[in-house]
Amino acid sequence: MKLTFTAADEAFRAEIAGWLKDNLCGEFEQLRFRGGPGDEHMFPAERKRWEQTLAEGGWTCVGWPTEHGGRGCSIEQQVIFHEEYARAGAPGRVGHIGEGLAGPTLIAFASPEQQQKYLPGILAGTELWCQGYSEPGAGSDLANVRTRAVQDADGRWILNGQKVWTSLAHESDWCFVVARTDPESRGHKGLGFFLVSMHQPGVTVRPIEQLTGTSEFNEVFFDDAVAADIVGAPGDGWKIAMGLLGFERGVSTLGQQMQFQNELDQIVRIARDNGAARDPALRQRIAEAHIGLRLMRYNAMRMLSQDSNNDAGPAALVYKLHWASWHRNLGALAMDVLGPEAEMVESAPYNLTRLQSLFLFTRSDTLYGGTNQIQRNIIAERGLGMPKEAKGNL
Repeated sequence: MKLTFTAADEAFRAEIAGWLKDNLCGEFEQLRFRGGPGDEHMFPAERKRWEQTLAEGGWTCVGWPTEHGGRGCSIEQQVIFHEEYARAGAPGRVGHIGEGLAGPTLIAFASPEQQQKYLPGILAGTELWCQGYSEPGAGSDLANVRTRAVQDADGRWILNGQKVWTSLAHESDWCFVVARTDPESRGHKGLGFFLVSMHQPGVTVRPIEQLTGTSEFNEVFFDDAVAADIVGAPGDGWKIAMGLLGFERGVSTLGQQMQFQNELDQIVRIARDNGAARDPALRQRIAEAHIGLRLMRYNAMRMLSQDSNNDAGPAALVYKLHWASWHRNLGALAMDVLGPEAEMVESAPYNLTRLQSLFLFTRSDTLYGGTNQIQRNIIAERGLGMPKEAKGNL
């Protein structure tokens, strides 16, 4: 594991920390520590303005190549950016799907004309994206998507089908959609990767209310919706979709961990204030949470230290399983530290505190993006080399 910071990197750290201190104030002061998991519904308009303020300061897409409008930051500087962003309590990014997933995928696979068309809006924070992967009956099993894409007489791709668990679809301008271009195909074959405007008559977004009483997720229905573009050729959808997923476990993992640290720090402060820290069992669980977070960081640094074309190797296989289980346990710890207060809402009808939302939302951490059970099977098959018939359901 090798991830060290030079004097130039530390100067970069001072630059972004100073910019955040100067700009995360005034109208944006209320956004501190808001908009994270279970809290995405808060201040949507203000967080959109924050995205554009970031862009004006040159702080969107810092890892993109300079020829595509980014800063071309090194891995180390990207880590610093995400760490300082979380340390400052800056709000959850409403543009993260475009910046972290759609943009890098377009840079890797799209034509120059498509890049010129879509990348500037992501850079400027003016066009937001969502992801059209999961479907009813298929879940995260991308090989079983049923949404269809058929070319009409004018050569346009017409989409029909349904996506589900689409994060921030109600706030998004564009969606990248995996759909089946060959109705006779099965599994990974016959898929296309489409770019679809959310602002057209053939697209319907319906919110899904969660345990938290909020609706970050949505159902999205395509009824003769017209795709603006297809990336690559028909049949390239699986390759492009897998390339996109390779960007998910990038440098933002360390920023995610800083957000986790902020949550743990709040729990520790409450434990000290209300006396829960005097309970030996709770003290032990707090210590275990601290240790687990440090292990998470070291594993992420090991992932980032490898240079293997976005394939972080075996270290990446365990990362989702680790952080999801750890975060779920942190939510339960928060409720036990709060004690009886955890059972009371701030106000009617259902106004939850941040830690109450944390507890409820983390129930989903071990489900979305691949369940813990599926992830264990992947570790057995790809990490340990066990044959499918031998591993069972670990």
